[in-house]
Amino acid sequence: MKKAPIIAAALAALLAGSAAHAADTKVSIGISGWTGFAPLTLAKEAGIFKKHGLDVNIVKVPQASRHLALASGDIQCAATTVETWIVWNAAGVATKQIFQLDVSHGADGIAAKPGIEKVSDLKGKSVAASAPGTSPYFLLAFILAKNGLSMKDVTIVNMEPGPAAQALLAGQNDAAVTYEPYLSSVRAAPDKGKIIATTVEYPAVMDTFGCATAFLKDNPEAAKALAASYYDALEMIKTDKEKSYEIMGKDVKQSGKAFGESAAYLEWQDKAAAQKFFETTFKSFNEEAADLLLSAGVIKVKPDLSTLADPSFIK
Repeated sequence: MKKAPIIAAALAALLAGSAAHAADTKVSIGISGWTGFAPLTLAKEAGIFKKHGLDVNIVKVPQASRHLALASGDIQCAATTVETWIVWNAAGVATKQIFQLDVSHGADGIAAKPGIEKVSDLKGKSVAASAPGTSPYFLLAFILAKNGLSMKDVTIVNMEPGPAAQALLAGQNDAAVTYEPYLSSVRAAPDKGKIIATTVEYPAVMDTFGCATAFLKDNPEAAKALAASYYDALEMIKTDKEKSYEIMGKDVKQSGKAFGESAAYLEWQDKAAAQKFFETTFKSFNEEAADLLLSAGVIKVKPDLSTLADPSFIK
């Protein structure tokens, strides 16, 4: 007779465990193979998201169509550059940034074939860059503008960052806008290409993590958990760099050593840095970026820039 209470207790424990598992919030996140996003992959592969009660699916979606995946509900959150959120909101895809991911310090740039020495030499040349509304396209417009040129002064060849770098090394196109880990393939082949401008001289690439506003409204605790997971991943990188680099490198077909070399050109941002960013640089950069996007014809109208972020989830 004593077995019944024991069995009942065991069954209750099993059901409680199943309920807790079922309660994990499902989140699909759209990213690319960009080195700066890799801590999100680490959080997935190392079980950090799971620890925070999240059932995360990470999906590789080209930046040019990531907002379409958000609009359709295929993904609920995404990682991308600050100015891209302006484009997405201007296109009617309601999203908010909730924490900063990274800052590029040379991890994005323009590489050119031998003989092209500086940005002004690009006038009249063919430049491989991904579509309008993407970070490489914006970075090209930004760098050209700083050198007295515009997108009308070059011929754009629409290519994603990886293929753009590969094409340049194969002798195709005059230049390419790309980022790590692909930019390092150019660094390794100086006889085939030369990096003529990076985000060291032109600090225009800052990445943030954001979600559909409807998702944030319905899942505020999940939003906080996503941020907490990211910061735990950064802590893991600090305490076990070798293992972390191996995990993150594997996702983009790099060795841990090669991944570390790519990561040296950017800086992941912790909570304190992100909080400061949203109060300072974020606001001034948005204004400059929105004006450039308008002049380049990427957007037709400037969205309300004051509504594009909600850093309350990291306070």
